[in-house]
Amino acid sequence: MAKARKSPLWFAVPLLLSWVPAGHAASDQVDNIREAFVRLHRCWEPPPASKAHPDIEITAIVTFRRDGTILGHPRITYESDNATDNDRVLYRIAVMEALQRCTPMPFTEGMAGAIAGRPFAVRFQIRKPPPKPIEKRAWLTRTTL
Repeated sequence: MAKARKSPLWFAVPLLLSWVPAGHAASDQVDNIREAFVRLHRCWEPPPASKAHPDIEITAIVTFRRDGTILGHPRITYESDNATDNDRVLYRIAVMEALQRCTPMPFTEGMAGAIAGRPFAVRFQIRKPPPKPIEKRAWLTRTTL
C-alpha cells in the first residue's frame, strides 16, 4: 500500500482558521458612542417621501441599560418646525421602529459600564441636496435685436 503524503502546509490550516484579528472579533459589538450612533442610524428607515416631507429633523433622548436594552421610554425632544402633524406621527413611528430594530445594543463590557443610565440625544434627519441652479450664461442666451 502506498503511504499517503501530507501537504507541507497541513499544520497551517487549523492555525489560520482559528486566528481572528482582535479588531474583527469585536466588530459586532459597540465599543464607543460613535459606533452606537452609527448603528442607530443604520437601523433607521425614514418614511417614504410620498407619505411625509423628506426634509424633517427629529431628535430622541434614549437611555440604555448595561445589557443594551432601553431604560424607560425614549422621548422626542425636537421636531422640525416645518413638519405637519402627519409628518410628526410618521417620523416618530420611524424613530421608535429604529430603536426596536437596534435593541438590545451589543455593548462591550467597558462600554456597557460607561453608558448605563446615561441619556444621550440621537438626531435623525434626511437632507436633500440643494437643487442645482439653472445657469444662464450670456453667450448662450439668444437675444433678438
